[in-house]
Amino acid sequence: MSDVGIAIVGAGFGGLGMGIKLKQAGIEDFVILDRDSDVGGTWHANTYPGCQCDVASNLYSFSFAPNPDWSRTYALQPEIWRYLRGIAERYGLLPHVRLETEVTDARWDDEANRWQIETSQGPLTAELMIAAPGGLSEPSVPAIPGLDEFEGKVLHTARWDGDYDFTGKRVAVVGTGASAIQAVPELQEVAEHVTVFQRTPPWIMPHVDRPVTKLESHLYRRFPVLQRLARGRTYWLNEMRVPAFVYQPALLKLVEKIARRHIARQVPDPALRAKLTPDYRIGCKRILPSNKWYPALVAPNVDVAFGGLEEVRPSGVVTPEGELREVDAIVFATGFRVTDLPIADSIHGRDGTSLADVWQGSPQMYRGSSIAGFPNLFFIAGYNTGLGHNSIVFMIESHLNYVMDALRRMDVTGTNRVEVRPDAQAAYNARLQARMPRTVWNTGGCASWYIDRNGRNTTMWPDFTWRFWQETREFDAERYELTAVEPAVRAAA
Repeated sequence: MSDVGIAIVGAGFGGLGMGIKLKQAGIEDFVILDRDSDVGGTWHANTYPGCQCDVASNLYSFSFAPNPDWSRTYALQPEIWRYLRGIAERYGLLPHVRLETEVTDARWDDEANRWQIETSQGPLTAELMIAAPGGLSEPSVPAIPGLDEFEGKVLHTARWDGDYDFTGKRVAVVGTGASAIQAVPELQEVAEHVTVFQRTPPWIMPHVDRPVTKLESHLYRRFPVLQRLARGRTYWLNEMRVPAFVYQPALLKLVEKIARRHIARQVPDPALRAKLTPDYRIGCKRILPSNKWYPALVAPNVDVAFGGLEEVRPSGVVTPEGELREVDAIVFATGFRVTDLPIADSIHGRDGTSLADVWQGSPQMYRGSSIAGFPNLFFIAGYNTGLGHNSIVFMIESHLNYVMDALRRMDVTGTNRVEVRPDAQAAYNARLQARMPRTVWNTGGCASWYIDRNGRNTTMWPDFTWRFWQETREFDAERYELTAVEPAVRAAA
């Protein structure tokens, strides 16, 4: 068994960012554990055709590590992954990374004051555990009768098989969310036929993505301040959306008009257009940008089945009307398990209870990072830090600074155990939930993955992101119990 000071779970933006901050502080006693074959998190795992970030490139990157060489204003997956891989190399993180190492169990040992962690590569212990699993890491595949008997190819967009050739194939795509609107136009170009199963249509806005000019890249490299200014401009323009999302959803009517004009231009058939137009308020689900989605749906080799996929047979899929469509492949573009991350089953606190059992379907954290009853554990971009308008990287950086300040406070006070007080956690979550009822996510009339199984919005951050930064720029030690465990107790581990 190996002992480390800090174990970081996840090698995406959160885990790599945490490693960078530790190294910058002179802390080398840490490991970064990741179940995949390389770093990058969701941007390593998601390789489906058309995969692209819907946040502007200049903002979807670390503020301390800008990239002047983005090829597009909204980067494609391969470029984001190369950025993260380059970050890991530049900051010397690779010696700390243990790949193909999945955390299967983590239990707090109160006497030893350490986390006892079981992994697919063997056990280790850590004084502090930092979980950065990412909210979009566990694919969600619906249980559909007959799926196991299907004789063709089955895959999820988050577990893409790049060796499978879709050329000339008959394909069923289940879902119309973010991955579907990117993958379907690519599949439509090569497949013989594509059938899209739509339960609920998404709101689609025109995409403003474009190539970054050579002059822009040159100026960003020569004068980095210009890229910082571009980043700041994008950030504040995005923040201007908050009043509509959080305080006055009626303000979104103007945005909805733009989306309606977009579909009117691209879907000439009024009957089809009506079925592709949502009946809920825009913003209730994530607003998706695309100039290719509607043209793909009206292509002659694509049709839309309005309703969910209820049954699969060995040779194909059954439409809501009961028609058997013979297909060669089924692609699930059905999103992720967000409010019930499997890692919650694997982390056990002081009394041996798992996070999943403590939460009972409604995750609660303090500032999206700490949980009462789970000492020396921090999450990066945990629950109620999700955004519908801005970059999650901003929230991640806020958490990185918060955790680093916590470590500094522990060092200054000579303490080695930190745990948020239950009353502080309860008050914080009560304040968050009090804001939710008037937000578009709760009032917009849709069913979304923002809402947990108990009907609580445990995903989104209901405020300006600069306020989150303000609340996390310093570690609020008065909301925690900071204690020192006697050396004799530690030595007994």
